[in-house]
Amino acid sequence: MESVISTQWRMLAQPPQGGVVPRGLDALWHQVAGRAGRWRCRPRHFLEAAERILAREDDLADLTDGKLRGLMAALRPRFQLQRDTPADREQAFAILCEVTDRTIGLRPYREQVAAALALEAGCVAEMATGEGKTLVAALPAVLAGWRGRGCHVITANDYLAARDADLMQAVYRFCGMRVGCITQEMPAEARKQAYSAHVTYATNKEVAADYLRDRLLKGGLSGLPAALLAKIAGRGERIDRLVQRGLECAIVDEADSIFIDEAATPLLISGQGTNQEQVEAYEQAAQLAGQLDPAKDYKVDQQARAIRLTPAGQARLVNLAEPLGGLWKGRRRREELIRQSLAAHQFFLRGKHYVVEDDQVVIVDEFTGRVMPERTWRDGLHQAVEAKEGLRINLPKETHARISFQRFFRLYRKLAGMSGTVAEARAELWGIYRLPVIAIPTHRPCRRVVMPDRVFTTAEAKWEAVIEAVDRLHQTARPILIGTGSIQESEHLSGLLTARQLPHRLLNATRQASEATIIAAAGRKAQITVATNMAGRGTDIKLGDGVAERGGLHVIATQRFEARRIDRQLFGRCARQGDPGSCQAFISLEDELVQKHRRSLTAVLRHLRGRAHKPEISSAGWRRRITALQRRAERISGRMRQDVLFADNWLDDHLGFAANER
Repeated sequence: MESVISTQWRMLAQPPQGGVVPRGLDALWHQVAGRAGRWRCRPRHFLEAAERILAREDDLADLTDGKLRGLMAALRPRFQLQRDTPADREQAFAILCEVTDRTIGLRPYREQVAAALALEAGCVAEMATGEGKTLVAALPAVLAGWRGRGCHVITANDYLAARDADLMQAVYRFCGMRVGCITQEMPAEARKQAYSAHVTYATNKEVAADYLRDRLLKGGLSGLPAALLAKIAGRGERIDRLVQRGLECAIVDEADSIFIDEAATPLLISGQGTNQEQVEAYEQAAQLAGQLDPAKDYKVDQQARAIRLTPAGQARLVNLAEPLGGLWKGRRRREELIRQSLAAHQFFLRGKHYVVEDDQVVIVDEFTGRVMPERTWRDGLHQAVEAKEGLRINLPKETHARISFQRFFRLYRKLAGMSGTVAEARAELWGIYRLPVIAIPTHRPCRRVVMPDRVFTTAEAKWEAVIEAVDRLHQTARPILIGTGSIQESEHLSGLLTARQLPHRLLNATRQASEATIIAAAGRKAQITVATNMAGRGTDIKLGDGVAERGGLHVIATQRFEARRIDRQLFGRCARQGDPGSCQAFISLEDELVQKHRRSLTAVLRHLRGRAHKPEISSAGWRRRITALQRRAERISGRMRQDVLFADNWLDDHLGFAANER
């Protein structure tokens, strides 16, 4: 494996000390070195090494469990002392392939071993959905556990963390290791025990939050010497309450979602605020915003998600706010409150961005469709949404610590990841995390049939076409999975299917408890499943009896999302592991993607309105325009993530947040 990435290239590929992105000549040198490093990281190197490893299986198959453990006992000290060689790593992987076969009945095939080698080398492995990433992550995690500094396997949610830890527990136990799992409701002492295990499964939110809480506990104690001196002086009670033992190695599943989609959302540790006057101000802002005229008093920029008050609107606001006094006397404060309230009405939709449960606003993750009960919007936005819904307004929280996921993951000494859809983010993963992307081929040839997109002028025409397509396919008894962009859309489509008397199952953020069961059954004969775009990510869909002969699972996307990766992830639910399958997208000019970026289509849309009404306008030209809008949206999102990264760096430089400590 040393021929794959030499030590000197690995050093260049690591994030710069402290996680600060180099600039100027340093940035140019890192780009040149990084490209050279990526040229040396080609899939064939890992595949050739995997073949050498699998060629040893006959030599190991006849060994008893005791002798197999003896081989591991001889190897383990070399990993603990950081003196392992490429030959040692190949021998270790060969042993682990035999161990997984004996303990859980799964023997890794060539592509899985190649992906595990890529993770061990500090890369992001692109593996198609259904290729067995859970098993792949366990192989390099064992080697990281042998090194004695811990390994965090990061998953998308608590369910997957608990499932994967339980599934792989027998493998780790055979290797003389302990595995831990972190979930949301776990108390501090249990978390500490889980982090002390050789391998710990957790979500990115839990690990990052525990890191921030530990930083707050440490306070001014910076580094190991200061902590030891505090212990000697009898002031180490705070040190004893720390739960993590450092950030050594992380293997990130669904890397595109965690490294890219969630990167622009800073994680905050907050405490309850005390300014009761703000609560009344948010209620008043909601009332005043309802009195402003959208045609005269303010302009809405959907693309930038910004509200701009016109001169007429500013003058009208002065008159409306004059009787209120207090906070409303200051021009900047009253305009900010009004903009926040208007943004809550214009950009944050119930059923898409949030749901109301038990008279509380609960945020919905736009990329996964999952509810996040412990998260709140900052800078008063959450209170503005509560006022919009007429709910009891909670006091704004005061931020005690913050960090973005971009910043957090670059604190690990060794980082790797895997996902089915990272090719489009190759440049960003290298530029921010110094992670090269390795595309691992599928174990069996992909039999997915991608049908041309259908484009419609109105949402009504699109939904009618979707229902007709579902009805036609349902008559052939093929299973159908329909991906929607929001809870609201999934409920709307469910109503249309019910009206057409098409039996189906609904999966969205309000039905998470039954998610795994619903998705597991999505491949059965004649099954119709409507899902938000989380679509059971991480859960395998197996085809029922007789389904393959009918063409396999058919996936319908009811819009194009703002990242091509999300489309690919949805389409990847079908035609897994050599199974047949097909997919198609239905798009309308009233979809959110088109409406947010319609400026580039203004002339075309004006020309279209002047012609006779045509409900369907599917053509190669319109498909190219939709793809161009997606790329535009991806560029805008990338700039937003870069702004968050710069903000993090600025806070580190000016406020002394010691982020280079692990």
